[in-house]
Amino acid sequence: MKWIVTATIALAAPVMFASAQPAKEPYQPGLGEFMAATQLRHAKLWFAGKQNNWDLAAYEIDEIKESLEDAARLFPTHDGVPVAEMIKTIIDPRIEELEKAVRAKSRTKFTAAFDELTSGCNSCHAGASKPFIRIQRPTASPLTNQNFAPEK
Repeated sequence: MKWIVTATIALAAPVMFASAQPAKEPYQPGLGEFMAATQLRHAKLWFAGKQNNWDLAAYEIDEIKESLEDAARLFPTHDGVPVAEMIKTIIDPRIEELEKAVRAKSRTKFTAAFDELTSGCNSCHAGASKPFIRIQRPTASPLTNQNFAPEK
């Protein structure tokens, strides 16, 4: 009988103590996490376009847009920087040009639009007092486990 009481207390104690602890707030990524994810998508976008994989390029553009929309919604301003406004005025028009290039399946237009987007990223970083964050065309894929060639 004594072991039943001991077992009951042992099983009930964690539940009682857990309910006494304050609830934790759900995890919310910081602006840096959104930017790091966007940088990875930027690299994947480059390799997709370089391989003329227009479906993948369109997908990566959508993912970049989604990430930046979330960043703008969660961080309309960050440390006094108008993040949402900068995305809207600097990045969004460049993404639209990139989408046009992908729809046209033009590697020449894609390269020019990609470089303009990259320049826009760097303009935002400079405007946010982070000129030391400089984005460029990737020289090697960070993802050795992804094939960027179009499906045959």
